[in-house]
Amino acid sequence: MNPAQKALWFIESHLAGALTLDEIAGVAGVSRFHMVRAFAAATGLSVMRYVRARRLSEAARALAAGAPDILTLALDADYGSHEAFTRAFRDHFGLTPEVVRASAHLDHLKLQEPIQMDSTLTDNLQPPRFETSTPLLVAGLGERYNHESGAGIPGQWRRFHQAMDDIPGRIGKVAYGVCCNGDDAGNFDYIAGVEVRDFSDLPREFAKVRIPEQRYAVFTHADHISTIRRTVNTIWNHWLPASGLKAADAPSFERYDENFDPLTGNGGLEIWVPVRE
Repeated sequence: MNPAQKALWFIESHLAGALTLDEIAGVAGVSRFHMVRAFAAATGLSVMRYVRARRLSEAARALAAGAPDILTLALDADYGSHEAFTRAFRDHFGLTPEVVRASAHLDHLKLQEPIQMDSTLTDNLQPPRFETSTPLLVAGLGERYNHESGAGIPGQWRRFHQAMDDIPGRIGKVAYGVCCNGDDAGNFDYIAGVEVRDFSDLPREFAKVRIPEQRYAVFTHADHISTIRRTVNTIWNHWLPASGLKAADAPSFERYDENFDPLTGNGGLEIWVPVRE
C-alpha cells in the first residue's frame, strides 16, 4: 500500500481513538511533510480535515439514531467538552447536535463517507532527472488554498495570464506554479508567476517567493494539464517511497516553457519535487 492508503486504513481503523498527524505519518513510514502532500495528492483532502469530517459524520449518524448522551459522542470524536463539539458540529453541518437528534434523520447533511482508495496510478511516469536549482525569484499572483479548494487554481492561472505583462523585471518566457508555505492542516500558498530580476519594483498586488538552491527530482508530465493530479499522486505515493529519498521541506513547482499552450492545456510541463538523502 502507498502512504495515502496506509493513512486511510489507519484512520478508519482508529477513528474512535486519539489520532495525530505524527502518528499517521509514522504508520505510513513517511515524514509529516510527505504525509500532508501525499494524502492530498491522492484524495484532494488534508489529513486532519478528513479525520474531523469522518468523526463528525459518524457522530451525526449516531445522533440521528437517537444517541442519548452528546458528551459521550463529543469525547469519542476527540473533543474535550460538549461546547467544543457543538461548535465544531454546527460549523461543519450548519445545525446543532440537538437538532439532528430531534429530527432523527440525516437529510441535507453532507456526510464524509470513508474514501475508497483508487490505487490506479499513471502508467507512463518516466524516471526523473536530478538537478540542483540555482536561487530563483518568482513573482505573480498568489492565493492561499487548502487541498479541498485547489480547484480554483486554473482560474488563478487565467487571471495571471491577463496580468503578467504588468510584472516588472521579467526574465525569460518560462512560467512557474510554485507551491510553498504549507502547514500541517493542508493549507498552502500557490503562486502562478514568472522569474524576475528582483522584487524592488514589484507592485503590491503581486505575490513573491524566493526559491533557494535545492536538489530536485524533475519529472516530465507530457499529457494534458487536466491529468496532472495523477502524475503528482504517482510521484508522492509511488515513486518517492520507493526511491530511497526523502521529501525536502522546500517549495515544489511546475515549470511551463514555451511549448505549453495555456489556451488548450497541451504541450507538457515539468514537475520539480524537492528531495534529500
